[in-house]
Amino acid sequence: MIDLRPRKLDAYIVRKFISTFFIALILIIGIVIIFDISEKIDDFVSKEAPLKAIIFDYYLNFVPYFMNMFSPLFVFITVIFFTSKMAADSEIIAILSCGISFHRMMVPYIFSASLIALLSLCLNLFVIPESNKTRLDFENKYVKTRFMSVGRNVHYQISPGEFVYAESFSSWNKTAYRFTLERIEDNKLISKISAESAVYDTTSGKWRLKKYFIRDYNEDLTDQIRSGEQLDTTLALSVKDFYLTENTVETLTYKELNELIATQRMRGDANVKFALIEKHTRFALPFSAFILTIMGVSLSSRKRRGGIGWNIGIGIALAFTYILFLRFSQMFVHTGVLPPWIALWLPNVLYAFITAFLYRIAPK
Repeated sequence: MIDLRPRKLDAYIVRKFISTFFIALILIIGIVIIFDISEKIDDFVSKEAPLKAIIFDYYLNFVPYFMNMFSPLFVFITVIFFTSKMAADSEIIAILSCGISFHRMMVPYIFSASLIALLSLCLNLFVIPESNKTRLDFENKYVKTRFMSVGRNVHYQISPGEFVYAESFSSWNKTAYRFTLERIEDNKLISKISAESAVYDTTSGKWRLKKYFIRDYNEDLTDQIRSGEQLDTTLALSVKDFYLTENTVETLTYKELNELIATQRMRGDANVKFALIEKHTRFALPFSAFILTIMGVSLSSRKRRGGIGWNIGIGIALAFTYILFLRFSQMFVHTGVLPPWIALWLPNVLYAFITAFLYRIAPK
């Protein structure tokens, strides 16, 4: 049984882990910000973005977003770097020679990974959705337009038995053209409203139908037709529903994300895949801290003749491979090959097996 009583060794490894992690974080984020400024400087100047907005609205909110996105890379490089240095200085040999097992030495590593995973999870659930709202608003205003119209032939179920169709939607004047609303009960068409256009009133939250026709169907297969020039009506549909949610899901809290998923599933909205990807990524990404920490220790705990450079090279390659695989797995969701929860957790499962193998053959 492993002795879990705190030791000076635990504090030493935790201090090394956390300090190296944040130093690497600060250095890499600083480099990324410099490159990002050089890429967007023309947009900032041409659109006269205020310096205060650039610093506080964009980059201050960009840091947690970027830090969380590449946290697997930071964790892996951190573990590879300081563990390789410990191995090169014969510290790991001294630790094992003192009767401390390799399994016991892993305890402070797992504790540190838990702190980072908890930080990443808190950022995902509470901090990043709010910061993304400000960051994306800034990008929409000063960098480029992120929201795009859904396009043509939009078909939604806005509530049980109510179906909306629009041939096209104009974001400029918030108007849906060739608008149709159908109500169905017990697989029978009860009524149908057709209009040349439907304009959304942002003040009242109502839709104004122009040149409309209402057809009510009776049980005896007869129908009644009414028409008019204009009709105001309230629908469980807003102008936001006519925009892609690939970016907007990043601004939603976990509760709002679940509500959006339930609504989009009820409507049969194909964009639900963006929300599902975001939901499962928020949990799968923090969990990777444990896998990559154990993998990093298993790879770098052996003293190599060529120094720590070889370990760092392997670590960077594997970390980038993991991030690439995590992004590539999203394509399985878009193509319908795998359900979102399987596709987003697949990299963790695969790398968990690789980690188990490396840990088994690591020096004991």
